[in-house]
Amino acid sequence: MPPLTRRPRFRPPSRPRARPYPRAQVRSQVRAPSRNPYRQLFAIPGTRAFTAGNLIARLPMGMFSVSAVVMIAQTRGSYALAGAVTAAGLAATAVVAPWTARLVDRHGQARIAVPATAVAALGSLALLLCVRRGAPDWTLFAAYAATATTPNTGGMSRARWAHLLKGDPARLHTANSFEQAADEFCFMFGPVLAALLCSTLFPEAGTLVAVVLLLTGVLVFSAQRSTEPPARGRTGAGAPSPLRAPGIPPLLVGFLATGAVFGSTEVVTIAFADAQGHRAAAGVVLGLQAAGSCAAGLVYGALRPAAPVGRRYLVSVAAMALLMWLPLLAATLGGALVPVALVPLGLALLLAGMATAPTMVTAMTLLQHRTPEGRLNEGMTLAVTGLLGGIACGSALGGWVVERGAAAAGYAVPAAAAAMALLIALATTATATTTPPPRGRGLGLGRSSRGGASS
Repeated sequence: MPPLTRRPRFRPPSRPRARPYPRAQVRSQVRAPSRNPYRQLFAIPGTRAFTAGNLIARLPMGMFSVSAVVMIAQTRGSYALAGAVTAAGLAATAVVAPWTARLVDRHGQARIAVPATAVAALGSLALLLCVRRGAPDWTLFAAYAATATTPNTGGMSRARWAHLLKGDPARLHTANSFEQAADEFCFMFGPVLAALLCSTLFPEAGTLVAVVLLLTGVLVFSAQRSTEPPARGRTGAGAPSPLRAPGIPPLLVGFLATGAVFGSTEVVTIAFADAQGHRAAAGVVLGLQAAGSCAAGLVYGALRPAAPVGRRYLVSVAAMALLMWLPLLAATLGGALVPVALVPLGLALLLAGMATAPTMVTAMTLLQHRTPEGRLNEGMTLAVTGLLGGIACGSALGGWVVERGAAAAGYAVPAAAAAMALLIALATTATATTTPPPRGRGLGLGRSSRGGASS
């Protein structure tokens, strides 16, 4: 009997069927990318870890000055001494911070940030001990000046984003917007937390908690080495100073004017609330301004603006200059409309705050464009130094105007400072149009994604 014929077990590969799979089945197998720009941003490996550490380290930036003022005033009974000590620390920061940032660019974030933070923490603890032990007044100035070595954690975080998102201006715009919203949150929540700790526990509680948070956050942030920008060494040190780079000096003066808006608004609002008999509500009113800026920063980061960043900076500063007149009108005319003038003032500050975040985001983006390669931390620290100097000048000028006139008239100071920022922005834009953008910078930001000049 002949053997049965069997088909081979393995068939040769045949051509695919002409009939395709249903579209619904294909769509179910392919996961569509998220449309949330912030989810896309934090999908990058390592970004969540360094952002968490940076937020922990950044929160104390809004706590140290308030904690020092409350601690010194309650123990020594002198607000003048407390204000002088914090002003001296601010002056020391303006001198030391760019030098610290230069070392960060040259040797790396982890190698410099950790020891610099340790020195600053020792300065805060020394201030606490000097206040508690009744040491001479000059020791308070010396101890608080040591805190000037605190690294610019916000600048280091922005430098990491610029390194990770090299050549991707759209996502870098989202990252800068998130960083600005984080700044507003920390400076909105930090003073409240410091005042709560100092008033409910003991006067030194705010400083102690701030030191612990700063050390913990910097250690967590510095441990994320995979996202750290490479140290430039002597090559980066040989790059021209940001102060001599085209377009940066007028931009830094713009930061100075913007800081004057913040500082004068804070002092005038406290004085106006005190004149209305609601001094305790001043923090809530100022919190509305920070909340408006925080919300506007998050919304602005979710957008994909097509205009060049120089034009967006000019539009943002113009909006800030226009909206900063609202608090003056609310403080002057609000009392005639409602029984409590702080209600329209809070709404006016909420609206005015919505223009500050886009202004800061576009200004920081311009600064990243124009800073020489290897000097990014130094450039952004110079911007923060300009802001701090403007805050100090605005606070002094706002206090001088309030003491010599009506508290409501003090809101003319931030309005004038915003108008000055607009004039400087016009000069900055004119400089950018006459100066060609640098090439080969390593950030990939000299041109926008559409091919036009971005600065």
